Amino acid sequence: MNLGLLLLRLLLAALLFGHGTQKLFGWFGGAGRAGTAAVFDKWGFVPGRRMVLVAGFAELAGAASVAAGLLTPGGCAVLVGTMAVAAAATAPNGFWAQQGGCEVPFWYGAVAAVLAFTGPGAWSLDHAAGLRRLDGYAWGFAALAVGLAAAAVPLTARARVLRARAGTSSTS
Repeated sequence: MNLGLLLLRLLLAALLFGHGTQKLFGWFGGAGRAGTAAVFDKWGFVPGRRMVLVAGFAELAGAASVAAGLLTPGGCAVLVGTMAVAAAATAPNGFWAQQGGCEVPFWYGAVAAVLAFTGPGAWSLDHAAGLRRLDGYAWGFAALAVGLAAAAVPLTARARVLRARAGTSSTS
């Protein structure tokens, strides 16, 4: 089980590292800050440039936490929240990724939630530091609650922006 948890943590972290660096630096074929900011602005996450930094660094911080298995519930909460926001933005396109849907952020967030419930396993810095009490249902539910509560902030702001845009376009 410990090897499986380590592999799961490392794979998720590698994917999220790529995801974050696409936004921040344009690596792995990403649009970089300017290109991603334009998309964020279009989606209602304004100001787009600042939101790119928040999303990109949240993905990198969560990935680092999960990869190391250090303060795992906190890293998972960051990823759950960030991926909930990303999933909400792409959900109007449906679920499946080939149509621009929310499949990928949903999956990343779901895996992070599962890790919050299982804990990182014995091959982790949490375990090495004696933080085994960070495993279990209570921490899993806490990571979900904190992540989703944090996601509510940008999603509420986005809803206001989209309502204002709809009001402006209907009066034009």
